[in-house]
Amino acid sequence: MDVSITQQILTWEAGQVICRTAVEKAEELGIRINVAVADKGGNLAAFLRMPEAFLHSIDIAIDKAYTAASFGFPTSDWEAIFTEEKMLEIGMPQRDRLVVFGGGIPIVIGDTTLGGIGVSGGSAEQDEICAQAGHAALEALAAS
Repeated sequence: MDVSITQQILTWEAGQVICRTAVEKAEELGIRINVAVADKGGNLAAFLRMPEAFLHSIDIAIDKAYTAASFGFPTSDWEAIFTEEKMLEIGMPQRDRLVVFGGGIPIVIGDTTLGGIGVSGGSAEQDEICAQAGHAALEALAAS
């Protein structure tokens, strides 16, 4: 009987590529963000704060990455889930570190979920655009 499994872990270099690319997208959009990368266990793996980004957005970005890593779907999906499941809408937002608005996406390469990206500082839509840019850069890196 197997008593352990092999895991793939996101490298620090990959985390930095995600952060840098998300920040570059934020500069294009004219916003200031905090960007966090969490590993599959929800542990902070990389973080970058742009000068003048909102201080409260530090923890929000980290918690968006944690939420996306722990559930494996974008934080923006919670709105539709709550529409279908009223009891979840009542109970889930009370959970510590759960973020239920856009800006957090899972990091998935091939069939493997490696963690989550969380961005905070713009609108939920802008945050998600920045997170997606970071993920796209990682996909390009993985393909090379």
